[in-house]
Amino acid sequence: MNITWNNVVSPQRNELVFEGRNQFYGAYEIRRNYNRVVMFVLAGLLVAVGLIFLIRFILNLNISLADTKKPQIVMTDIDLTPPPIDKNDPPPPPPPPPPVVETVRFVPPVIQDDAVETDPPPPQDELVETNVSTVTQEGTGGDDIVIPTENTGPGVVEEAKPEIFTVVEEMPEYPGGMADLMKYLQNNISYPQVEKEAGIQGKVFVKFVVQPDGVISNVEVLRGVSGGEGLSKEAIRVVKSMPKWKPGKQNGRTVPVYFNLPINFKLN
Repeated sequence: MNITWNNVVSPQRNELVFEGRNQFYGAYEIRRNYNRVVMFVLAGLLVAVGLIFLIRFILNLNISLADTKKPQIVMTDIDLTPPPIDKNDPPPPPPPPPPVVETVRFVPPVIQDDAVETDPPPPQDELVETNVSTVTQEGTGGDDIVIPTENTGPGVVEEAKPEIFTVVEEMPEYPGGMADLMKYLQNNISYPQVEKEAGIQGKVFVKFVVQPDGVISNVEVLRGVSGGEGLSKEAIRVVKSMPKWKPGKQNGRTVPVYFNLPINFKLN
C-alpha cells in the first residue's frame, strides 16, 4: 500500500487528485495549506498558555510584595509596679486641720416663774444663718460647709465616682492572652495612606480603662509619633473596636483598671 496515497494531506496525492482540474478550487488550497494552518494554531495555543502563566506569576509576585509591606505590630511590656519608697525621703506634711464652723450654743429653755431675763435671745433673722451646736465658737472659714443634724429627712445624696486602679491583684487581660491580642491588632490595623507614602513610622502609646464588665472606655493617646496624626487616630480606632476584656480584680471583686498599650507601626 502506498503510504503517500493514504495521507490525505500529502502533496503528491493532492497533485494527482487535482491534476487537470481547477486547482484554484477551495479544497485544493485547504489540503495544500493544512499542515501550515495546524502549526500556526498549535503555536498560538502555546503562546496563549504561556501568557496566562506569566500573568498569574506577576499577580502572585505583586501580592507577595504587598504582604511584605504590611505593618508589623510589636508588643512591648510595660512595668506598672510603683517605684520603691526611699527611706531617706522626708514624710509628707500632715493635712491641714478642717475649718471650724461658727456655731451658737443651744441651751434648752427652763421655765421659772420669778426668773428675770438678763440675756435676751438673738433675733430670728440672725438665727436663720447661724449653725446650732452644743458650744458657742467663732468660725475660721468654710462658710459653705453644712453640718447636717440628726433628723435631716430624705435628701439627694450624690454617689461617689468609683476609683480607677492602676495596679491590681489580677490585671485585665485580652481574651486569649497577649498572643491573641497581637493577632487582633495585626489583622485589624490599616496603615494610614498618608503616613505610608511619607514613610512615617514609630510607636504610639495608648491608655484606656477596662471597666468591671470588660468594656473598653476612656481611650486616649499618651504619646504619638511626630507628624503621624493618622497613626494615633488608627490606634484609637482599633482599641475602641476591641471585644470585651477579662476585667481586673481587687480583693475578689471586679474594678475599673487603667491599661497602657504600646503599638509599633513599622514599614518593611
